[in-house]
Amino acid sequence: MRKKSIYLVFIIICAFSCVENPNVTEDVYLENPHSVSSWVVGLKRQLAVTTNTVNVNVAITSDNYFNNYSQYSKVFDIPQIDYFDVDVNSLQADVQALREMAVYGLDKVITADASATAEDEAFMHFCLGYANILGGELFTGLPEANLGKMLTSGEILTLAVGNLDAAISLETDPKNIQVYHLLKARAYRSLGDVTHAVREAEISLSDPSLLYQIEFDGQNGVRNEMQNAVFDALPNRLAPLPRLDFLDPKYYAVGPPTTDQKPVALAKAEEAYLILAEAYLSEQNTGKAREVLQKLLILVGERPVVRVDDSGETRNGGNRTDYPLTAVPVRFDSTGPFREGLILDRQAGNIAVHTVSGTSVTLSDIAHAGGVDELLYQVYLLRQEIFIGEGRRLTDLGIKYPVSQTEQDNNPNVPDAYIIAQLPAFIPGNGGMDNFSTEPDGSITIETDMNRIIVQNKTASEVVPFF
Repeated sequence: MRKKSIYLVFIIICAFSCVENPNVTEDVYLENPHSVSSWVVGLKRQLAVTTNTVNVNVAITSDNYFNNYSQYSKVFDIPQIDYFDVDVNSLQADVQALREMAVYGLDKVITADASATAEDEAFMHFCLGYANILGGELFTGLPEANLGKMLTSGEILTLAVGNLDAAISLETDPKNIQVYHLLKARAYRSLGDVTHAVREAEISLSDPSLLYQIEFDGQNGVRNEMQNAVFDALPNRLAPLPRLDFLDPKYYAVGPPTTDQKPVALAKAEEAYLILAEAYLSEQNTGKAREVLQKLLILVGERPVVRVDDSGETRNGGNRTDYPLTAVPVRFDSTGPFREGLILDRQAGNIAVHTVSGTSVTLSDIAHAGGVDELLYQVYLLRQEIFIGEGRRLTDLGIKYPVSQTEQDNNPNVPDAYIIAQLPAFIPGNGGMDNFSTEPDGSITIETDMNRIIVQNKTASEVVPFF
């Protein structure tokens, strides 16, 4: 543990100077005045690093984006998820690095620095809780600590709730308190605990436009990798599912990307409304669900929209060359109607970019949705569109990554059951989540409407936790 702790100290040192100093030991670092403030900076950096790894890999593995270039995973789009995959290992390593940095900060740094504040300690508990939420949502299980015994996804999420309770008890900033309550609601939802998820979501809505974002720093080597993948890099590396085209890019730069890195939402009030709507539907209360979704759409309509020149977008990475580049109609599967306005002509002028949340769902869609399943479909379409680019879609699809081979090789507590990815039987293989066809007139048909599949399988253990 000591060796790993010193390595983490060096991470923080490098964040400031990019030079490792062999004279800086763990003891010297802890004896420095204001070591807590520098550790908090390091945790913020690791939050950004972990967010990058999660967002890109989840985007590719899900139906949100296709890797149309040579960067990133070549097999997650299938989806093929092997425990020996280097990307699986990197994802686990970054999630656990955030966890271990938070643990070390609480166990060592806070106690060694007399200048530490309750807010500093609350932030560390929050980082630990968020790392455990990611661990519980994204993995079949993870060790409880370095080389520790394995915990199930549910056990990890339960730990997250306790971490966030500790953060709430120490925090003085009302906005941060609401963020922590919303994250508790997210954890309780994943656990299938309707009562507590609703309670926490309602508490968080005391700030009805709540938004907490992770910041990036292009000048110091921590760029928003989703921004790089969908806007900055040429050719753009990830291509959205065509019916999500109007939401891409969520992140963009005006001028040099080094000085313009857009933040990523970690928590926002939209999630509280979505949790409440899903909870009401689990009780067959379509009236209340409709009311909540109407309030949600009002909030989404109030989020910022900017006009951006995206005329350089050609979707020309090379793995697939038939992405639509003009405004053509698209249908969500072969049985649905064609819809206009979801695929944009970027040569016709600046496009609207929804920087926090956007959706194709309208008040009319909510009003005319017939029953529980039709409204539940709208909930999952809303979740997909509102959370795009934020690393959330995989959980709704019921997919989980395995524990990595590196972990099993070094940790005798990892049984083989944890090195197998969770891929529900209803997930299509051979790229079926990303596939589409083009008609002679240019219109697009998506092969599989995964939101329809989710609703059809709502009683399956992997998805729709309130059902």
